Amino acid sequence: METAQRVLFICIHNSARSQMAEAFLKELGKDRYLVESAGLKPTEINPLVVAAMQEVGHDLSGKKTNSVFDFFKEGRLYDTVITVCDESSEGQCPIFPGVTNRLHWPFQDPSQLTGTDAEKLEKVREIREQIRGKIAAWIIEEEKKAS
Repeated sequence: METAQRVLFICIHNSARSQMAEAFLKELGKDRYLVESAGLKPTEINPLVVAAMQEVGHDLSGKKTNSVFDFFKEGRLYDTVITVCDESSEGQCPIFPGVTNRLHWPFQDPSQLTGTDAEKLEKVREIREQIRGKIAAWIIEEEKKAS
């Protein structure tokens, strides 16, 4: 049996983009991936992200955020580390040491959205679908490399 690829998604707060990416890779990648997410300055999961993910069958309401530094101190190892910070935050996005396969997928930060709650939720849905699409495309790429 093939060993599952270990993947870590990182963003600033581990409150939105990395949580969505983790959920989608677990769903779409099934048991081929061991997936975690973490942040540089973990906070609470964004309530709009919880709502948007609930719409597509993912319950993030009880999920905790994680610190990338805690994972590093624990000596966790990953095959692939993917940062999902937007371009304006890229300089703050941490780089996990010791990993050869690093990817950067910039997505807009839901915590920076403006407008009414309904307008922000609509934008979070767009970000959610961008992340889901990127995950699906990446899985196809990875399967091609493996065959």
